[in-house]
Amino acid sequence: MQDLNVVFEDEHIVVVSKPSGVLTVPGKDESNPSLNKAVFDKYGSESGRMDKMVVHRLGMDTSGLVVFARTNAALRGMNTLFRTRKVTRQYEALVCGHVEQDNGSIDFPLMRDIQNAPYMRVSTDEQQQALIGLDPDEVGKKLLESPKESLTKYEVVSKEDLGGNDVSRLTLTSISGRTHQLNVHCAAIGHPIVGDAVYGCGGDAASNGGLDESDLPSDKASSELQSAIASANGDKSMCVHAKSISFRHPVTKEELSFESKASF
Repeated sequence: MQDLNVVFEDEHIVVVSKPSGVLTVPGKDESNPSLNKAVFDKYGSESGRMDKMVVHRLGMDTSGLVVFARTNAALRGMNTLFRTRKVTRQYEALVCGHVEQDNGSIDFPLMRDIQNAPYMRVSTDEQQQALIGLDPDEVGKKLLESPKESLTKYEVVSKEDLGGNDVSRLTLTSISGRTHQLNVHCAAIGHPIVGDAVYGCGGDAASNGGLDESDLPSDKASSELQSAIASANGDKSMCVHAKSISFRHPVTKEELSFESKASF
């Protein structure tokens, strides 16, 4: 793994900008490098345990700011801040097509996708009815969890082109912080994230975040445009970056705010 891009460090926490393509925490295949292990190897932790440094995660293909705890007090404090939603995080993303509204909110509850496990989708009455009578021992308890209320706010930073194709640069604020929330929500308004091989065009997850084509807004990116953008992007990383994070220090109580520039 390349050298750590450390944004902030003190005796209690470390803030690192994670590159795309790196796991936040170790996976089942421990041969893949993880940011968690790299930070633990460099700084250690009061508990002597790598897993006791983790307070939140970014997906492997998402770049940007990650906070790790070095002390038990910082771990407890950061967990409380995230649980009570007192951490403000903003992301930058390129999405397919030109988003007409300068800003807005995406308010769709999310659920596990029974047809495309283990991915997420927008929860609908039809999908909830399909879960009735299923045995949790057979399908797993996570699949039968209640829908999670999920809210994303967006602002259009600029309307651009990628290889001659329309794309929009957005600032995304995840209010609820659900699994794959930004990916599903962007797909569900017809503007999937550029380079999203799971929730975007031809991905393994339900298309359009699980919504019907007729439910999408009129400014949606056509499948032809999405295909053209996928070709123009090639094998480059998914274009989503955790660009800023703000919170009160879990021990010193100092107000902290950090930023990291996107590579796309």
